[in-house]
Amino acid sequence: MEERSLRITGADTNFLNKITNTLSKILIPTKIGINGMLITMKRNSLLKAYENYTKDNENYNKEDLEKKYDTSYTIYLENLDKYVMDSIYKKVKNNTASEFEKDALSKYYEITSIKETEYMDYKYRKQKYLLELDGENVKESGKEKLIKRYNSFYISKMDELYKSILKNYSIKLADTTNVYDSTKDWIYIKIFYTLEEYIQNILPLKIENDSNKEFQEILSDYEKFQNFTIGKLDTRDNIEKNMILLGISRKLFTHSIPLIVAEQCYEKLLKDARMLVQDTKIAAKRERAYAMLINLIEDYNIKLLSTKVYWENLKEREAFKKFWDKYKEISKIKEIDFIEYVKQKEILFLKNDLKNLENSKTDYSKLVKYYKRKLIDYGAMKELKNSYISKGVYRGVVKKVVNVA
Repeated sequence: MEERSLRITGADTNFLNKITNTLSKILIPTKIGINGMLITMKRNSLLKAYENYTKDNENYNKEDLEKKYDTSYTIYLENLDKYVMDSIYKKVKNNTASEFEKDALSKYYEITSIKETEYMDYKYRKQKYLLELDGENVKESGKEKLIKRYNSFYISKMDELYKSILKNYSIKLADTTNVYDSTKDWIYIKIFYTLEEYIQNILPLKIENDSNKEFQEILSDYEKFQNFTIGKLDTRDNIEKNMILLGISRKLFTHSIPLIVAEQCYEKLLKDARMLVQDTKIAAKRERAYAMLINLIEDYNIKLLSTKVYWENLKEREAFKKFWDKYKEISKIKEIDFIEYVKQKEILFLKNDLKNLENSKTDYSKLVKYYKRKLIDYGAMKELKNSYISKGVYRGVVKKVVNVA
């Protein structure tokens, strides 16, 4: 009887589990429907509060409107968070989720995993994630009026969040007391990744709504960046892409990525580009890497150092002034003889970078030889040959490179 009782209990348990799973699958769509209705209500309330806050309205106190907008935004995010945990989580658990929902939950856990170690990053990225999630729902609704209203709020809030994320990284990069990661390579990676995200996902929306032609100056750089969004990128491509991202950031994120941080980012790219030229063995690939390095040197000097007001090192400031005067002088021949202009500009960049390499802790000996070979080919340096005999032991030719007067 005891054996029989155990068998019956086991059978009943399996049966009850099957019923529970079946009921869960039936009730999940209802739960999603309720959450969906709540999100729609909170979204509409948020959009109304945002529109009241952003429009010129003399009849209302601006502080009160801002408070209502902030409260509506908080409640809206709470409902989106609940939707992820109540609906998407249960669908994934019951194996009824789509690939999109599985990916959404995976990203959600990826973001929440950094809460303890990187709270500020978690705080901004979670908001961004939830807005992206509902942004997809709004887009899929096909309701043009709703999409237009939501995009206005979405662009404004995402702009704010991206600036906060980049500012947080900038503070970390500028922190000289940070001893747990002296190289800070991971921060550079995050900065470039965040810039790329913004330029891929938010900038196109802003350009589309750019009635004041605010982004005309960066359109050419934006088009260059789009060339790097297709196909597999090698090291040179990634450096060049990040160079374009930094150039655009000087227009869009002047305060979030201050000049001192942008300078560190450029110096990181310069180091990577120099090492690539030095280490590349195939001549054709090396020449392409070298061409990219020359463009990077120009970007660094023209887009960044020429805008630098405060210099800690006065000698560096005076050296740059001389470089800048020479650059402006060379620029005058651009319209007269473009080929000569390119040649003289390259010579100027090489000589200036040679000075930087002399003070570097990194071993650039092979790159220095490469630079000098270029300068000799351009006639900017002379190679003096001297024959000699050393105590009857060795007879050969010593080559000495000197600057052309």
